[in-house]
Amino acid sequence: MARLADYFVLVAFGPHPRGSGEGQGQILQRFPEKDWEDNPFPQGIELFCQPSGWQLCPERNPPTFFVAVLTDINSERHYCACLTFWEPVEPTQEGACARDAAARDEEADEGGLGALSPPAPGPPDQLFAPKTLVLVSRLDHVEVFRNSLGLIYTIHVEGLNVGLENVVGNLLTCLIPLAGGSQRTISLGAGDRQVIQTPLTDSLPISRCSVALLFRQLGITNVLSLFCAALTEHKVLFLSRSYQRLSDACRGLLALLFPLRYSFTYVPILPAQLLEVLSTPTPFIIGVNAAFQAEAQELLDVIVADLDGGTVTVPECVHIPPLPEPLQSQTHSILSMVLDPELELADLAFPPPTMSISSLKMQDKELRAVFLRLFAQLLQGYRWCLHMVRIHPEPVIRFHKAAFLGQRGLVEDDFLMKVLEGMAFAGFVSERGVPYRPTDLFDELVAHEVARMRADENHPQRVLRHVKELAEQLYKNENPYPAVAMHKVQRPGEASHLRRAPRPFPRLDEGVVQWIVDQAAAKMQGAPPAVKAEKRTTVPSGPPMTAIVERSGGLHGNSARRLEVVRNCISYVFEGKMLEAKKLLPAVLRALKGRAARRCLAQELHLHVQQNRAVLDHQQFDFVVRMMNCCLQDCTSLDEHGIAAALLPLVTAFCRKLSPGVTQFAYSCVQEHVVWSTPQFWEAMFYGDVQTHIRALYLEPAEDRDPFSVCGGSLGWGMGGPGSRSPVPLRQVGEAPPQGDERSALDVASEQRRLWPTLSREKQQELVQKEESTVFSQAIHYANRMSYLLLPLDSSKSRLLRERAGLGELESASNSLVTNSMAGSVAESYDTESGFEDAEACDVAGAVVRFINRFVDKVCTESGVTSDHLKGLHVMVPDIVQMHIETLEAVHRESKRLPPIQKPKLLRPRLLPGEECVLDGLRVYLLPDGREEGAGGPGGGPALLPAEGAVFLTTYRVIFTGMPTDPLVGEQVVVRSFPVAALTKEKRISVQTPVDQLLQDGLQLRSCTFQLLKMAFDEEVGSDSAELFRKQLHKLRYPPDIRGTFALTLGSAHTPGRPPRATKDKGPSFRTLSRNLVKNAKKTIGRQYVTRKKYNPPSWEHRGQPSPEDQEDEISVSEELEPSTLTPSSALKPSDRMTMSSLVERACCRDYQRLGLGTLSSSLSRAKSEPFRISPVNRMYAICRSYPGLLIVPQSIQDNALQRVSRCYRQNRFPVVCWRSGRSKAVLLRSGGLHGKGVVGLFKAQNAPSPGQSQADSSSLEQEKYLQAVVSSMPRYADASGRNTLSGFSSAHMGSHVPSPRARVTTLSNPMAASASRRTAPRGKWGSVRASGRSGGLSTDVGSRLAGVGPPQANGAPPDPGFLRPQRAALYIIGDKAQLKGVRPDPLQQWELVPIEVFEARQVKASFKKLLKACVPGCPATEPGPASFLRSLEDSEWLIQIHKLLQVSVLVVELLDSGSSVLVSLEDGWDITTQVVSLVQLLSDPFYRTLEGFRLLVEKEWLSFGHRFSHRGAHTLAGQSSGFTPVFLQFLDCVHQIHLQFPMEFEFSPFYLKFLGYHHVSRRFRTFLLDSDYERIELGLLYEEKGERRAPQACRSVWEYVERLSKRTPVFYNYMYAPEDAEVLRPYSNVSNLKVWDFYTEETLAEGPPYDWELAQGPPEPPEEERPDGGAPQSRRRVVWPCYDSRPRAQPDAISRLLEEMQRLETELGRPPERWKDAWDRVKAAQRLEGRPDGRGTPSSLLVSSVPHHRRSLGVYLQEGPVGSTLSLSLDSDQSSGSTASSSRQAARRSTSTLYSQFQTAESENRSYEGTLYKKGAFMKPWKARWFVLDKTKHQLRYYDHRVDTECKGVIDLAEVEAVAPGAPTMGAPKTVDEKAFFDVKTTRRVYNFCAQDVPSAQQWVDQIQSCLSDA
Repeated sequence: MARLADYFVLVAFGPHPRGSGEGQGQILQRFPEKDWEDNPFPQGIELFCQPSGWQLCPERNPPTFFVAVLTDINSERHYCACLTFWEPVEPTQEGACARDAAARDEEADEGGLGALSPPAPGPPDQLFAPKTLVLVSRLDHVEVFRNSLGLIYTIHVEGLNVGLENVVGNLLTCLIPLAGGSQRTISLGAGDRQVIQTPLTDSLPISRCSVALLFRQLGITNVLSLFCAALTEHKVLFLSRSYQRLSDACRGLLALLFPLRYSFTYVPILPAQLLEVLSTPTPFIIGVNAAFQAEAQELLDVIVADLDGGTVTVPECVHIPPLPEPLQSQTHSILSMVLDPELELADLAFPPPTMSISSLKMQDKELRAVFLRLFAQLLQGYRWCLHMVRIHPEPVIRFHKAAFLGQRGLVEDDFLMKVLEGMAFAGFVSERGVPYRPTDLFDELVAHEVARMRADENHPQRVLRHVKELAEQLYKNENPYPAVAMHKVQRPGEASHLRRAPRPFPRLDEGVVQWIVDQAAAKMQGAPPAVKAEKRTTVPSGPPMTAIVERSGGLHGNSARRLEVVRNCISYVFEGKMLEAKKLLPAVLRALKGRAARRCLAQELHLHVQQNRAVLDHQQFDFVVRMMNCCLQDCTSLDEHGIAAALLPLVTAFCRKLSPGVTQFAYSCVQEHVVWSTPQFWEAMFYGDVQTHIRALYLEPAEDRDPFSVCGGSLGWGMGGPGSRSPVPLRQVGEAPPQGDERSALDVASEQRRLWPTLSREKQQELVQKEESTVFSQAIHYANRMSYLLLPLDSSKSRLLRERAGLGELESASNSLVTNSMAGSVAESYDTESGFEDAEACDVAGAVVRFINRFVDKVCTESGVTSDHLKGLHVMVPDIVQMHIETLEAVHRESKRLPPIQKPKLLRPRLLPGEECVLDGLRVYLLPDGREEGAGGPGGGPALLPAEGAVFLTTYRVIFTGMPTDPLVGEQVVVRSFPVAALTKEKRISVQTPVDQLLQDGLQLRSCTFQLLKMAFDEEVGSDSAELFRKQLHKLRYPPDIRGTFALTLGSAHTPGRPPRATKDKGPSFRTLSRNLVKNAKKTIGRQYVTRKKYNPPSWEHRGQPSPEDQEDEISVSEELEPSTLTPSSALKPSDRMTMSSLVERACCRDYQRLGLGTLSSSLSRAKSEPFRISPVNRMYAICRSYPGLLIVPQSIQDNALQRVSRCYRQNRFPVVCWRSGRSKAVLLRSGGLHGKGVVGLFKAQNAPSPGQSQADSSSLEQEKYLQAVVSSMPRYADASGRNTLSGFSSAHMGSHVPSPRARVTTLSNPMAASASRRTAPRGKWGSVRASGRSGGLSTDVGSRLAGVGPPQANGAPPDPGFLRPQRAALYIIGDKAQLKGVRPDPLQQWELVPIEVFEARQVKASFKKLLKACVPGCPATEPGPASFLRSLEDSEWLIQIHKLLQVSVLVVELLDSGSSVLVSLEDGWDITTQVVSLVQLLSDPFYRTLEGFRLLVEKEWLSFGHRFSHRGAHTLAGQSSGFTPVFLQFLDCVHQIHLQFPMEFEFSPFYLKFLGYHHVSRRFRTFLLDSDYERIELGLLYEEKGERRAPQACRSVWEYVERLSKRTPVFYNYMYAPEDAEVLRPYSNVSNLKVWDFYTEETLAEGPPYDWELAQGPPEPPEEERPDGGAPQSRRRVVWPCYDSRPRAQPDAISRLLEEMQRLETELGRPPERWKDAWDRVKAAQRLEGRPDGRGTPSSLLVSSVPHHRRSLGVYLQEGPVGSTLSLSLDSDQSSGSTASSSRQAARRSTSTLYSQFQTAESENRSYEGTLYKKGAFMKPWKARWFVLDKTKHQLRYYDHRVDTECKGVIDLAEVEAVAPGAPTMGAPKTVDEKAFFDVKTTRRVYNFCAQDVPSAQQWVDQIQSCLSDA
């Protein structure tokens, strides 16, 4: 029984003590005046009576009623029912408050309380003060309170004849039962009657209609988010203008949380004075009057629910986790069915007539039933995760959160995780975990209805029925007696508050009230205490839990098969069948990713433990440990599946004998897992084991069958049912118990609690002590276990701590790469106050002791161990740890002595002849490097990596050989290697070994041949061996001297660093000659070789020579030297003559003669007709050390002038000719960039030089002369060359000596006209390449051409005397934009500057680095798929650089083709210049596209002209800092792009380019060593001695090697080679047309890079073809793996296949095999004869149909005139309009001429110009677009229907054309075309009307036709 009301209080308005406008509440009277002993008077009632503050009112308001809730210090709730009414202010009070009444008026209006009814009229200045009757109670009977206070007010207002004292006294003495569904009628003695019903069970909350109202006000989604917010401990604030609504909303929200109790701040109505409570950091549910909304908006982390507006506002920083699916959506749909039953029927055609809508009270219960069901589903099976830690004297219960989440499959779920960690759930466990107590609706639901709820999930009607049944029960609980007699309580009459009250509320007589109370108390003392016996029972556990969503394990679907594999493997291990076990192991390790397999493993292993011990041999031990590690690596720190728990007893059971008396247990090998360092894991394990032992205490000995559960501790989390009823190991918490009568720990506890009161005191004491000692002994046991798993085997290593201290956050828990060691995590998260983390040398032991002590403290305190016992434990822990460390020392010592496990045999790599091993194989694992194919990527295929093997370091390469660690791949050998010289980056890494998952040191080596070795060293490789490997690698990569490189040490007996043996010279050999040469050069240099070079080639002795910067630039060539430099050849000294002859034999010299660029003649007997000559001026390398010995210079320039010219250029690299066009006779020159002085002198001195000119000016004058000489030496300018200087230049009339229509100077009739033309010539910002078009609009400037804009250049006709044309310069100088700034163009327009922006070498270097990273990332991509590769490729900007190079080259090609010469003068003249010049020659001259020609090109432009291979390739220690810059590789990439676009123009195959790309960095050959010919001579590399006997195996030169190899195999030959003579290639250069070179991306793991041909095995034999046993061949099929096999070799192309076949057949026939080239040539010749039935020769073009033809002729045109009409119609004719190639080359070409001639179209060879034109038909016919072809050879204009049409539709003979004139549009002409695009062609027969697509192309057509006419 309990008092209905504890206190009755009367509170009235009083003035504020500090005189502020607000009043304050004053308690006038309170009854009883003394506090009850059990219930002190609550403080602060006066605040809560008027939550908005005490204020006077100008009118009389109707009375109000609400219930506020106060919570006292013991979390008891007091309900304060407040009834407020207004009374007129007495004059005394009025005086006190008059001064601020006005201010209060406004406030009262705003407060919203005054607006409840129309105001009562009163005297104009009358004020009313509030007075409140308050009833304080601990019971929640709102209606009774409303009636009782209403009765007191009615008696007062209506003046009833009843003593108020009696009523108050009766109210205070009224006793009612707490619960149990009783009914009680009470009367307060005023003729009233009330019936009080108590709820059936006290634990269910009373909600009346509050939940239904809450849903009405806020809606489903909002209430659900408030529900989740309250559960996950967020702050919730309700706003409303009504206090009653605030109380109801808070009450409703709390009712929804049942069975959890809200345990934080709960204030349904918060007074205004306490608003600062809202900024408290703790969670709360608070209601506030809507008037204070502004204050609420300032709060950043509070969820605000506005009841009046129906909104819920969640701040941005707050995340409310939603319910887990599918519960969220199910709950939502059920709620909508309850709240809006008509929704389902809204779409029916014939809706039922009426719907019975539940009453509000019933709907309230239905909504609560939905949430009750939700909790039953969420917490289903929770009792299976309870641990009974103590039973007596009070139950201590712990909840195993991890197991619960794991079983429910909700480990990742944010919502449930937060709920389980919250305070409400902790209260739920301690309240509901108790096994013996009264049960309620929730217990029944969660135990018995779960199956029904699962079954009903998809049947909404059945769900609704269940909800209604539950709602009935809830309703019945609140209203046990529905048909109660009605209350009878008097109420005041209508508008009674407006009547003038007879008097104020009277002061009651305290004595009377107190007397009534005392009377009642005396009566009570006499009566016996009415104790209602609570019905206590054992709480049912319900079915075992299941996952909320059945997640089908797609990955491990066939788990039965997997489990069988695991079982078999374990049985093989224990039967000693190690080979079988080894085969299964990879499959087992893969299977162990699945939970079932991991549990199966633990169960199986448990079967092999006898008496807590299982001694294994070394191999078995190794297998078991590996499987355990694999199991544990995926365990999170929570171990929600109980795997670590199951393995914990096993790691202390499995062991091996290391030596007599020394045993190693498995725990020393499985410590590297995060779970061991997680305190929660140990606590859960400890409680589980304690529960098992406590249970065993109370079971009869007979029942307790399994000794294990007592002595050995349990396995698995709770091992079976609630509290582990079964000793069967390894059943997870939450699983069904085994059948039988065994009782669970909860059952035992329930029984014991029932018996407890009946036991004697002694017996109780004894049980308590037994339990305590059980807990104590388990604590000792766990201290031992923890020290086992936390102390590392080598305890001397505090490295564990230092390295891993950062991992304390346990973030890596979900990571499968387990890196935590326990001690590390302890360090940071659990011991911050000890200052441990910064104590460097802190020992492991101390950390472990602290960790264990913290654990012991926590569990013992919670389990009620006495403080004495606890102290004892603290003393024991350090001893336990120390003892364990001592045992470990012996184990560690002995384990080091173990013979290593048999590892796979190391496979020795094959070496090249002369290659020696520097370091023998170090055992390593090769890890995947981010290229997905090798690791079984998207294309499928086997996981070749990671592979286990060894890394070897030889004098030439770094080689890995090994086998994949995945045995399912088979016995495949994996090889990855790269030349030491190609190493670009080496960094140390720390990685896991793939097999044991141990953290090991590793190395990552990246090479510029696009190989990456990412290696983890095996544990047997000591750190010193790894360090030695690094040092040796570094030494080989960067030898101190170039002589130390592989190419130079190869085949010579001396080792690098030792001086070579002196060889006796026989006569003046080449060796001595080269020595003399160098000596002379040095002498000369010593005297006069002055440069301003930044770069000095490294010299072999340190010469004492002043640095060039110190000397001025004014030393001219000394006079006495001239004769010796320029003596005719007859006067050369013998050694000089030998030098000359050796120079003449050089490649470039042969090439100059081929190009007709002059012969080597003496200065006296020069052939004057030759415009150029070969000058030996640099034969001593005196003028320019990086140039070749022989140079092509203009005939007119004396050798002694060259010295002066060279000073104007960087590195003294003055302009020299390197190629001449056979057709237009234009020349290509190259030089270094200009020096400032020279340029200024050349271009800025417009006025005549003054007499006192300086030396610098004279050298610029020389330079002017030099350029003039170049211009004059071109045939078309020969006449106009003037008298030596530019000032004397006058324009001459065009003579009749012009050799061809292209070679043309546009001369102007007088100088005035020349200047006029100069003014009008369009000039772009970079200067323009002038077209000889008619209109200025047609000449686009070079700059815009380079940017890829502007129309193609107009190809003009020869000049008519009537036209003034802008002229095209004779020489274009392509220079660096930065260098040519401020330079004025040449006044006479003979040469023109074309400034372009080029990238520098450092940009190439940076770009290449990124390209390497893109192609070989080094670690797996974050987002797999092609997108990330393409993105990083774009970032590298490599293709953009290729694009720029091709663009500039095509521009130069066009200029040369149009008859202008070009000087390329960029940077120092040895990087980009070389790239551009080589590409230009390759595009312009078909000779360079042959094998021989390409070699010549590289030797001439790259080697002789001094590209700095050693510097750019960082070959020596000196170049280490500059790094690798792949300038030559970039050139090869450009060639590859051209090769792709013109596959039939190249004699060499793409493999040839890759081969050079690989070997120019490999340092295997001497070809690409050093920076210039001078350095090569100095080292004696350039001229090999003729008589010297060379070692046959060592190819010194890459060309020699290619030649040898080409004889044996066609690997470098391109079968599609079928060139068109004199074809100038114009490739597309846009980035979209470029492809990534497969050299960068492909790799062959079967044998490493395929570029060392000796190492790659020959072409594979057809498998199983000729087997020795003579059996029939089985199968011809062969699996080709991506990234493993070399596809071209496994699947050769048809021609290679046939050649192989021929060789095989010849061998079989016993013939000597024929060379492949001869066979190929024979086939081609035969093909040619077959193709000539009519005897007419057809052009030699392989597969050239009309479509490829267009591809050939596309590109950008710049030519002015037509192609020379000497174009041979067939390659069989001996005319050659291109280069004067040797006859053998011609013959070789001819042999290809007729192949595939049947695909040839008749006209394809004669298309000089083509395009689309609109043509007006004959009279009355429409305009039509046709494809026109201008054929200059047949002299006709043909047209076709479309571009690929082979049938000609009509011909206009150009012989009949009279004129070409601009036309005008006629009727039916295309509308969108400009008028100027029309032109007419007038023939003798008719006028043809044409229209081009735009003006420029019309102009071009006109020019082309004109030029054709003039040719005729």
